[in-house]
Amino acid sequence: MALHKLGQDPDSPEGKSPTVYFDDVTGNYILQGWRVLDPARLAHMDVPEHETVIEFPRRMMQFFPEVNGGGGTHA
Repeated sequence: MALHKLGQDPDSPEGKSPTVYFDDVTGNYILQGWRVLDPARLAHMDVPEHETVIEFPRRMMQFFPEVNGGGGTHA
């Protein structure tokens, strides 16, 4: 498996998060973001035990190839 870092949040104070990765084996994106822990927000979702919820800023959409003209492949 090879993960390719597509981009990090340009507004991150430490430059560590959030981050968009592309897995070239599965063809899926892996997102690193802020954990959603607010019970009121989580109450509106049906999250299975084996999944988690992260918050991901809109400004990070630029790193998805489908949005930036990359044709759906990793950069």
